[in-house]
Amino acid sequence: MLPSRIIPRLVPRLVPRLSGYSKQLQSMATVSRKFDSPALFICDIQENFRPAISTFPHIIATTQKLLTFARLLKIPVIATTQLRAKLGPTCAELNLPESPSKRPSDLLLAVHADKTRFSMYTEEVQAATFEYGKMQVALVGIEAHICVSQTALDLQRAGHAVSVIADGVGSVNGGEVRVALDRLRAAGVTVTTSESWMYECMGDAEIKQFREVSKLVKESKEATRKAVEALCGS
Repeated sequence: MLPSRIIPRLVPRLVPRLSGYSKQLQSMATVSRKFDSPALFICDIQENFRPAISTFPHIIATTQKLLTFARLLKIPVIATTQLRAKLGPTCAELNLPESPSKRPSDLLLAVHADKTRFSMYTEEVQAATFEYGKMQVALVGIEAHICVSQTALDLQRAGHAVSVIADGVGSVNGGEVRVALDRLRAAGVTVTTSESWMYECMGDAEIKQFREVSKLVKESKEATRKAVEALCGS
């Protein structure tokens, strides 16, 4: 135990140090991204849909942007195809290998699975994402009123927070998109845009990747504008 005569001498020295330590802890807290376990789900963006969906170029552009974001923040990517033998592979522009074992080092691809179920949330996907716990999902893909909707509702029922990215989904019949998004909102699923989700995922401009993300947003500004305008006109 310290002698009582020493305590008055130590207090003036300790208080600034403790105060500085407290500020350091606060600073560390502010640079943590807002989402604990974000994930990007890419639903059935396949070649055979390309000529049938008028907004297909916007879906590709939005997904490319989110993939770049996922690389920057080390966010896991979950991708599926629907009956790949009939509807074709995932579009080449997305540069997604068929197997996680073949992924580039900067891409955290958890699974790239083919399926017959309409929902992405198959047993294979559940097994591949089990380690991530309850996820904050950004969901893009095709078709909005079928596979995307069923995936969103299944993920929600499983306890995950789901954001359907409105500028990254589409349907062969364009009118189905608005109906699907209205239905998902009514069910409690978040409907938002790619840029909004990215900034919410970061939560703070002080995170180390912010400058690179800001550059990404600027570079994709025109493509984002066209995608959102196409959505509003649907």
